[in-house]
Amino acid sequence: MGAKKKLLQIKEAFQLAQKPHQNHAKLVVALKSTYNQLEDKEDFHEKFVRFLKYAMIIYRREPAVEQVIDFVAKFVTSFYQMEKEDGSEEGEEDNLLLNYVFNFLLESHNANSHAVRFRTCQLVNKILGNMPENAQIDDDLFDKINEAMLIRLKDKFSNVRIQAVLALSRLQDPKDENCPVVNIYNTLLENDSNSEVRRAVLSCIAPSARTLPKIVGRTLDVKEAVRKQAYEVLAEKVHMRALSIAQRVKLLQQGLNDRSDAVKEVMKKKLLQAWLRLTEGDVLELLHRLDVENCPEVAIPVLNAMFSLSPLHDFVQNCKSLDSRKLIPLEDLTAENVLYWRCLCEYLKSKGEEGEDLLEQMLPEPAIYADYLLSYLQNMPVLSEEQREDFTCFENLMTKEFIGQQLILIIGCMDTTEEGGRKHLLVTLQKILILPATSTALISLLAERLLSIIEDDDRRIQIIAEIISEVREPIVTVDQPVDAAEIRKRELKLAEIKVKLFEAKEALEECITLQDFNRASVLKEKITELEHRKNDLIKEAEEPEIKEMRVEKNDPETLLKCLMMCYELLKIMSLSKGIGPTINEIIESLILPGITNVHPAVRNMAVLCLGCCALQNKEFARQQLALLLQVLQIDNIKVKLSALKAIFDQLMLFGIEPFKARRGNNSQSEDAHIRTENCEAESETIEEEEETATIHSLLQLLSGFLDSEFSELRTEAAEGIAKLMFSGRLISAKLLSRLVLLWYNPVTEEDIRLRHCLGVFFPLFAYANRSNQECFEEAYLPTLQTLLNAPATSPLAEIDISNVSELLVDLTRPSGLKPQSKKSQDYQDLTVHDSLAMKICNGILMDPTAPDVRIYAKALNSLELSSSSTENLLVLLNEILEKVKDKMCQRAIEKIKMNLTKDPNVGKDHSERTEETGLSERTQETDITLSENTLQNEEENNKDVLHTPVKSEATAKLKSTRNKAGRGQRKAAEVRSVSRRQTGTTVKCGTESGDEIPESVPVSRSRPSRRAKTVALEKTRMNLSRLLNTEADQ
Repeated sequence: MGAKKKLLQIKEAFQLAQKPHQNHAKLVVALKSTYNQLEDKEDFHEKFVRFLKYAMIIYRREPAVEQVIDFVAKFVTSFYQMEKEDGSEEGEEDNLLLNYVFNFLLESHNANSHAVRFRTCQLVNKILGNMPENAQIDDDLFDKINEAMLIRLKDKFSNVRIQAVLALSRLQDPKDENCPVVNIYNTLLENDSNSEVRRAVLSCIAPSARTLPKIVGRTLDVKEAVRKQAYEVLAEKVHMRALSIAQRVKLLQQGLNDRSDAVKEVMKKKLLQAWLRLTEGDVLELLHRLDVENCPEVAIPVLNAMFSLSPLHDFVQNCKSLDSRKLIPLEDLTAENVLYWRCLCEYLKSKGEEGEDLLEQMLPEPAIYADYLLSYLQNMPVLSEEQREDFTCFENLMTKEFIGQQLILIIGCMDTTEEGGRKHLLVTLQKILILPATSTALISLLAERLLSIIEDDDRRIQIIAEIISEVREPIVTVDQPVDAAEIRKRELKLAEIKVKLFEAKEALEECITLQDFNRASVLKEKITELEHRKNDLIKEAEEPEIKEMRVEKNDPETLLKCLMMCYELLKIMSLSKGIGPTINEIIESLILPGITNVHPAVRNMAVLCLGCCALQNKEFARQQLALLLQVLQIDNIKVKLSALKAIFDQLMLFGIEPFKARRGNNSQSEDAHIRTENCEAESETIEEEEETATIHSLLQLLSGFLDSEFSELRTEAAEGIAKLMFSGRLISAKLLSRLVLLWYNPVTEEDIRLRHCLGVFFPLFAYANRSNQECFEEAYLPTLQTLLNAPATSPLAEIDISNVSELLVDLTRPSGLKPQSKKSQDYQDLTVHDSLAMKICNGILMDPTAPDVRIYAKALNSLELSSSSTENLLVLLNEILEKVKDKMCQRAIEKIKMNLTKDPNVGKDHSERTEETGLSERTQETDITLSENTLQNEEENNKDVLHTPVKSEATAKLKSTRNKAGRGQRKAAEVRSVSRRQTGTTVKCGTESGDEIPESVPVSRSRPSRRAKTVALEKTRMNLSRLLNTEADQ
């Protein structure tokens, strides 16, 4: 009777285990006592497993099932602990249940039911996890578990893989180079499609020399949770010394700039704090381990993150480097403590009134600080050629320059409202700029600080001109050769004085003998005076005559210093100031000669200065354009970049007007009185053609850089053209087509800035107004034709044409237009999509048997068509159905027809529609507008648009393909698109499934979804929105 009651306890135990507040420890003890009193252990094993099966067939994470699984794991592992405590014989018997359960689980791991596979892996994980740290299991059992779980790591259900990962965590051996668990962990971290699996691996993987690069690599994972987990693992399990300085810097840079606030928080509160603990709370030691000299841009956000986590008062109190003068003694200055001082001052200043009182404790008066700065910069070493080759000397100079830069930047935190302190600071900064020992690395910062203190442009120009004059033409002392006649004259004078001296001494002796003391005192004074005159003449004869004069210096370092100061001045000057006499003199004597200098750094700075001067005066810009274009074609890449930026800036500010080809005024006036009306008309036509040719050649030159082999030039050209289009200075469907092709081109895969810029530009430009969408509509067919005609060897052949079509359809969507642009325009009945539909239909009819008709048919299905275009479209669609034989295309066309015929408004407003239909037949010439006016006058400008046929270079040879020709097809995550819906501009993100998704069947060509592109574009939109508008007012 008692035995029966005890056998029922298995069932009761399982029932009780399901209850939420059940004490599992008591339950384990009770069931164990039942087990110990049973003679037939096999019967217990079978019944135990039978009850366990009820839980194992349930896949959902029900609380009751989870409780049962936990109970089973605790009960089975309790026997292992008994074995260690009570001796081997009983342990062997108790081990029977453990082995029996393991064998059952290992037989079940490859069951058809994903629920059973999931629960099997979960149980193995929990049983192994509940074993003590020093637990040992039989080698055969170890191998079986290892083998089974390694198989389950390839399960198609992600939750099964997660449990298998967790189960294997105690079976890995980081010291074994060939450990299969570590190997598969590394593979899963990089290749598993499910983010939760990658996260599970991160939580389990043991850091080692082999696994550390993989863990660090996950800080760049696409999923926020995985990145967060990676930083947590690095904070908890990896010592700072295990990471190189480059890795530490990269981790901090990525973590503190992550788009997710949660990741930033983990970075600040876990990883940074863990590293700070390793340096015993010494911030300066942590900075030393980050090598702040080479990467201050990382150290500054690190310090700001630390300041944000603690009260500011604590940091001010703990700043032990400062002495009683509120200065760091010159001999104690290091790269770390001066950067800490600067960052703390800047952080306190950013806090406004709250930080003002504390800032006073950190900084002295401006006059005291000016003398301190001068005393440091005066002692900067000037290296000879031999010393420059010595790495130690050069490194020491670099450190001193870095410290000098930080000390200069601290001036920005000071209160310069007090007149006396401000004047002293200005004088000191001027002295430092004139010093020959002042390094070129400090000139820009010194000039910037000096100019920020002065507010008046005229005063700025005057001071900088004076400093440039002092630096360029310093006062030099020169030995003056003495004339022979002068020497003879001096010798005679000396002889005369000697005679007088001899006579005076004799007279003095006579007076003393006669005791005429009054006369003697007079003679004594005369003798003293004569002695002085004699000594002065002897000195003059010994010392050569020295003359002071100004000598012009033309060495590269001096020119570079002067140009840097000039550039800082031109950057800060108001654009309305214009070019005065002083600036004009600087241009003639310094900037223009600098452009032909042998030294590339001097040429580059001169080009930058010339570009800034051109923004001050339209006529000057016109005169210097030819020089900039020449630089753009023949100089090295850095100088070319500066010239390209300067030209785009001028086009943004002035438009094309100042740069049009102009005929001589004199010749025009002379010929004016003899011309007939016909001649005048001919002359006007010639002038128009010349202007068109100028615009054409200029744009051809600038757009040619889109195909440059240098990524920097490609990026700058694309950004410049995008800015011109966005500001309304340029309208060109062909250039727009080239930008789209450049964005998709695999060659630009690593040009992050280029893709980021264009990714922001396309939606902002398209949805700004209807005329921009019409530009995209015009670019649709040429873009697709370029891709379809691309040879197999071209990188363009790798682009997914269907995706490009989707992007262009999305960008021309009428529902995406901004509401204000809809209201401001006289809204035609025919939308951009109506016009595009006509073009696509005509494109299909041109070659109904071409393989690209499917892409066109799919695009037609995605269009937002208005009722105005229905009649004409139905005619074209019927014609397509007759000529196209492709079944898929036919079905798509039938679907469009069905949607159109459902519309009750078919056939109305025929007169308005026929007018718009003409748009579908308009020419594919490039419409170019580079006008004087900005976006507000765009409608007026469009009346004067120059229709200039420009040779399409969309399929031009890309020089850099030779380096990247082997690149595979683009990943879906890298392909971007813009998805707009009629309900608004909300973008839906295709997230990875937290549960299981069967592995996709491989296909011959995978097409990235529009959704993937949408996500990428939305992420980039906010960061660079300002990019396309910067300097538009300059």
